[in-house]
Amino acid sequence: MINIYCIRPKGFNIGNDVIFLALKHFIRKSFQQNVNLISLPATGKYESQRKSGLTSQTVYEINQFGHGLIIGGGNLYENGELDVNPTALKALDVPIMVFSLARGKIYNKNLELVDRTDVMTDDKISMLNKKAFISLSRDKATKEYIDKLGCENILGGCPTLFMNEIPQHNVPVNDSDKTDALISIRTPSLMSIPVVNQYEVRGLILQMIEILKQKGYNKIKLLCHDHRDIPFAATFEGIDYFFTEDVYTYLSYLKNTRLNLTFRLHSFLPCLAYDIPAIKISYDQRAISMLETIGMQDWNINLLKDDVLMELTKRLESLDKLSEMKDKLISNEWQILKNTMEKNCAKFANQIIEDQNSK
Repeated sequence: MINIYCIRPKGFNIGNDVIFLALKHFIRKSFQQNVNLISLPATGKYESQRKSGLTSQTVYEINQFGHGLIIGGGNLYENGELDVNPTALKALDVPIMVFSLARGKIYNKNLELVDRTDVMTDDKISMLNKKAFISLSRDKATKEYIDKLGCENILGGCPTLFMNEIPQHNVPVNDSDKTDALISIRTPSLMSIPVVNQYEVRGLILQMIEILKQKGYNKIKLLCHDHRDIPFAATFEGIDYFFTEDVYTYLSYLKNTRLNLTFRLHSFLPCLAYDIPAIKISYDQRAISMLETIGMQDWNINLLKDDVLMELTKRLESLDKLSEMKDKLISNEWQILKNTMEKNCAKFANQIIEDQNSK
């Protein structure tokens, strides 16, 4: 039996579980046989257990029992989300695929894009990419950055854009939990935006709710991606909220709404896949670049640069254009990204199978 280790984000954000669900589909499809997919947290800061990241302990285990290693997907180049021991990484002796990783800038108080203070060092990013058999960068901004470091990498996109192709486990949703509009929130204090803009988010959401109601979206609920969103969600009197740690329940909430208005990339992308109307509000380079990567930059609303309420109204009045936009992209940009993921996952699988056959 082939053992594939996957070092991935296992923090509080359920979006990480959505990515992993999609990743598993592409990997199992590539091997065309059952494999043991063994998941380890990318960092120990969220876990009581010590085994995490690319450390001496995990690399020793992977070398002993693993046949390949996937790192990703997610924002592992930043937030201190991936523990890397350079000595241990150098000793790793199985093929590595860096899968759908992102590195993006944030807005400073002058609304200029700048590097995060917690980004992975260039030395470690270079070391990881040069060690990798295959490196798939999630978006254009990430690819351009890795290119400048002199490392080979490929623009691969995010697998959650193809959630509709994954075998579905539908969790029944009561009629009372079906919504006209679902607003995927993020606690403002966890947004890497200027403090003055953080204070404005709650009032902005209240105004967006009023616009939605004026447009006939009466049954509105908030969707928390992280338990740290709950205190913020609880401040909206008369507006209920959802929270779940079960990825299938989370996806069922998305599939049972008429509209997803979202600050979160990993509710927007699955909604595109499921053909659920969705409007994305972005506030950092990661999301902005991802929408550019999939050809939807004109549908994006920039929280810090745009008149959000005016742009929201425009999107609500032209949701038919979203379908037209998607129809063109599905057979072009999205198909190219899907082909790239499938081709490189197959290349990774073939290398591992060849390695095993040669022993």
